[in-house]
Amino acid sequence: MDANKQDEAHTGQAPELERRRWPRDAQPDSAAAQPIAPALEPLSLSTVELAPKDQFAAWQAHVAPLVELRLPDNKSQDDGFPATHTAWNLGGMLIVEQRTPAHSYIRSAAKLRSSSIDHWYVVLPHTGRSWTEVDRRVAEGQPGKLEIRSLGYPFRGRTTESESLLLYLPRDLFADAAATLDANNNSILSGNLANLLIDYVDSIVTRLHSLTADDLPRIVHATRSMIIACLAPPAENAAAAEQLASVALMERARRYVHNNLDAVRLTPDSMCRALGVSRSRLYQLFEPSGGVLHYIQSRRLLAAHIALSDPADSRRIVQIAEAFGFSSAANFSRAFSKEFGYSPREGRRTTVLPRPSHSVSLGEHEKASSFEGWLKALGS
Repeated sequence: MDANKQDEAHTGQAPELERRRWPRDAQPDSAAAQPIAPALEPLSLSTVELAPKDQFAAWQAHVAPLVELRLPDNKSQDDGFPATHTAWNLGGMLIVEQRTPAHSYIRSAAKLRSSSIDHWYVVLPHTGRSWTEVDRRVAEGQPGKLEIRSLGYPFRGRTTESESLLLYLPRDLFADAAATLDANNNSILSGNLANLLIDYVDSIVTRLHSLTADDLPRIVHATRSMIIACLAPPAENAAAAEQLASVALMERARRYVHNNLDAVRLTPDSMCRALGVSRSRLYQLFEPSGGVLHYIQSRRLLAAHIALSDPADSRRIVQIAEAFGFSSAANFSRAFSKEFGYSPREGRRTTVLPRPSHSVSLGEHEKASSFEGWLKALGS
């Protein structure tokens, strides 16, 4: 018996096999790489910590840029309105996690005239049900379905106690598919593609705390593509054809305004000539947006605000005002203050471009980047 077998017999264990160690090149350790800082922090608001009698008024003020609210007939403000709202700004899209008690809502024609916000938004209900009316057509929202709706048109509705995800996307993001989206305004989307979009958005939400700056534009683009894929082509009939023609013309008009904000002669007459339409047709197109002059001024004010808050733009306030078509500093200051709630000089110290923002309490909410500011700057 050789020595190894003798050792095995004495110990009852097999001898340890020799391990051959091959020299290896050092490999980069991805786990040891410098971690990339998350790009997003949420902007959160909750009424839960307020006295019940103050909760509904606080929530009304928070959503005032979008809708006006009413409590159900059997409820009063003293009953309380515990609601939470957490917004994430991806630059080209806002994602909102929201929980509210039952209420009714309206985005009126008067609200549209006073607001430059005309984004699309998509609702993914997790709990509760809603009923929303646009042009006498009611869409019923419920878990497992998607709602798509434009903030550029009046609507009204009501909801039960609910928990939802909301996506806000700028209209310009869908410039090449505007006709398809407008034909599907206030639609309920279902089926395999809608389910895929729901799963995709839910997966994004679970990763919001870890997304990097490089991830954001890709996520926005993918979300846009999936929304378009979910929309069935409009019916081929005369009414649909007329509607699509109006939508296409409106999109051309919006692009013309966007591309000529710094043109001195950006007027209804110049737009009529460029678009080949009558003045009455142009006014009809912009009526839901508060009128063509209101639309032009709102876009110019936002562009001026972006220029004012750009540290690389050293122009004086009066020069920026003149560059965007304002005939005098006084007129510009008055219109700017009415639009944003503070003066151009204060706007010079305020960042209007989308950026991450820390969660804030109700008391600090007005001092920090606001949800309204995010909405107004979305897609700029």
